[in-house]
Amino acid sequence: MNQPKKIKRTDNNSLQIIWNDESVSQITLQNLRDKCPCVSCQGETVLFSSYIPIKSPFKAAGFYEIEKIEPVGNYAVQITWKDKHNTGIYSWDYLRELGKES
Repeated sequence: MNQPKKIKRTDNNSLQIIWNDESVSQITLQNLRDKCPCVSCQGETVLFSSYIPIKSPFKAAGFYEIEKIEPVGNYAVQITWKDKHNTGIYSWDYLRELGKES
């Protein structure tokens, strides 16, 4: 399984991930937050019923700023944003995909 060796914030508002295969992903904080995988950000479908969140044009202070990053088991990280949003769990596979987009 490909896991990060190091995750750090860069000076240009990005998250840099150095993977154990020595490849590097760079993900902008805006893309990371806009693609937050939690239900309140992305919605969900359960038994033919869908919940689609309403996107507010208003962005709270700290919306695109990371307060802290914490490991979740051996498969993901949980990011707490400065506006206190923290329900997104970013798996290693999901971070890899986001790194390919940036």
